[in-house]
Amino acid sequence: MERLLAVWVEEIATESPEGGTVRMNIALNEALTLLCPFTEIIRLGLFVLPVRGPSRFFGGEEAVLHAVLQCVFDITSRRARVGIAEGLFCAELAAKAELVIAPGESEAFRRTQPLEALGRKDLAATGHRLGIHSVGAFADIAPARIAERFNRHAFVLHRVARGELSELPGQRDTSLTRRITRLNDSGESVREQLGFFGQRGAGEIRAEEAAKRVRHRLGPESIQVANVAAGRTPQDRTAMVPWGSPAAIRDSGAPWPGQVGHPSPVTALRHPITVQLRDEFDQPIRVGERGLLSAAPAYIMFTPPQRRSITWHAGPWPLVERWWQQSRRRAQMQILLDGGEAMLLANENQAWWLTGIYD
Repeated sequence: MERLLAVWVEEIATESPEGGTVRMNIALNEALTLLCPFTEIIRLGLFVLPVRGPSRFFGGEEAVLHAVLQCVFDITSRRARVGIAEGLFCAELAAKAELVIAPGESEAFRRTQPLEALGRKDLAATGHRLGIHSVGAFADIAPARIAERFNRHAFVLHRVARGELSELPGQRDTSLTRRITRLNDSGESVREQLGFFGQRGAGEIRAEEAAKRVRHRLGPESIQVANVAAGRTPQDRTAMVPWGSPAAIRDSGAPWPGQVGHPSPVTALRHPITVQLRDEFDQPIRVGERGLLSAAPAYIMFTPPQRRSITWHAGPWPLVERWWQQSRRRAQMQILLDGGEAMLLANENQAWWLTGIYD
């Protein structure tokens, strides 16, 4: 059986008329999921998560317990009870007793529990009359004798007592899971990115769910994604928008003279890099008032000094903006290096800048 960490918060285990308890459970479940994406809410006040993965990440089970306790206190201002054992049945009992059961010791722990731990008062009453007071004693009864001495519910409970089943029937509140799913689905839907055959992978689904939880906790502006805006240069056309916004910003319809045609650079540098263009005689390349190059570019020089040969170029395309105010004159040009790298350059005040890189 999988080794589980159970979290029991008794103060939020009873539903309030105004629904605040459910919201508190949802918030705590989302916070615990940030610690371990496989956290499950079993019923109000009870959560479980596999301990093996988080213990590797945090550096041991003690560190995981500390992180979980702090997380519960930060969200609910309550002190939680936590425990670790194998299987959901034993994990819940360990949490309520605040015990960490050593690996391989869960069976012995289960057998020492009182018969009432199986959750049926009628079973416990019948067992006590027969001198059966513990889960272990109940497990030792032969399966063929269960029908003779107990009711029909005892068959499943007997398998739990023997360790054949890891949880009690009804231990999970399935109606609560459906309610939480409906509440999560009622939020703003986002456009899905489909796979090659129209489906989404498990990793994409987990990433989307994690993003929804972060946005729910930190606000709609907390997750930013790249989008395409209207403009002339790659820097003007790069925009960061909240995740879940429309897929693209609508173009205003302006002609944007001087805009470089498709395809756009894969990488638009937020901080352009200073470069130098030289002709075949190692003279600097300039852009004249009419937007023409002083000579054909032959080399590009980076800092620290590194010279690369240029095998092809296109442009320049002049950009004259705000002519009604202080005029700003720029030009853009594409180049292809001898190694196959394609780049977008910009010229302003007779200085050259690397502004974009093509794939």
